[in-house]
Amino acid sequence: MTSCVCALEGGLSCCPLSINRRGLSIHQPSTMSIVTVFVSTSAEKVGAERRFDKGLSIAQLKYKLEPITGIPADTQQLSLYNGENLIGSLEGDENMMLGAFPVENFVRIHVVDTNPNRVRNQYTDVSLVDKYEMPEEDYAKRSDSVLAFKLRNKLGRFADGASEVSEASFEEEAKDIKVGDRCEVNIGDGELRRRGTVRFVGLTKFKPGYWVGVQYDEPLGKNDGTVDGERYFTAPNKYGAFVRPNKVRVGDFPEENLDDELEEM
Repeated sequence: MTSCVCALEGGLSCCPLSINRRGLSIHQPSTMSIVTVFVSTSAEKVGAERRFDKGLSIAQLKYKLEPITGIPADTQQLSLYNGENLIGSLEGDENMMLGAFPVENFVRIHVVDTNPNRVRNQYTDVSLVDKYEMPEEDYAKRSDSVLAFKLRNKLGRFADGASEVSEASFEEEAKDIKVGDRCEVNIGDGELRRRGTVRFVGLTKFKPGYWVGVQYDEPLGKNDGTVDGERYFTAPNKYGAFVRPNKVRVGDFPEENLDDELEEM
């Protein structure tokens, strides 16, 4: 007769899984106690990556999810997903440990608020917060502002000999960039780059010199191709951006696939 290996573990249950009343596979706690998961909700625009101990009870997990989702622990309903595929529910006995469920790295815990009368977006909608906006005239008079510091130290556009941008500026850099080209945009100090498609090349009304309008592959832009009411190209909101031609490199830059990156990690 084959004896259970659990007997060698000092009586600690190490059988891989059992079946609960809802048909969900219940795993015994693993020696790998920390798991990285994604957290999502339907009501709020919440998408977070968090690490939880599998030794947490479901009740403790809900309290940790409350500041992340803005949903009170007592009205949370939790489901477990692998991507978009439902694995099962995390509801039932709230004293049960998270590790008793088939929770592995990079699964998703989806949180639903069971209270239909709750005011939505009260934690994440910044438009609900009263803000003070200082008039530009008052800001220009301050001696302790960033603007005043730049003026005193002749930095940036206030530097001695700073070249003025004319209508012909960046024309040479723009001549080899064509609408429809795939491109990579250098953001900031050159370490951060974003990929997209060229949608506009030319002069604009908002600032002198040549500009390149780019539709990014991800919503990392600032507009939809419109600036100050003038439309230069059409893109989904937050996918469009305008950059100087010297920041744009055209070539074979296919759209990056996040799934492929995860498989390589």
